[in-house]
Amino acid sequence: MELVFAIIVALIIGNIPAIIMILIGYSIRQNKPKTAKILFIIATAYIIIGLGICGTLLIGL
Repeated sequence: MELVFAIIVALIIGNIPAIIMILIGYSIRQNKPKTAKILFIIATAYIIIGLGICGTLLIGL
């Protein structure tokens, strides 16, 4: 049970910047749609890369 909790915490901490970018994108979506779209793309790439790196590191556990 503790290992599952540690894995979940590691994934959340590793993807906090992407979550923040998504929240900022939603907040500015009405005023600056082009900037919001760029933030969504960057956040998506960050999550894909972050899950790949975190997944690789966590397999070693």
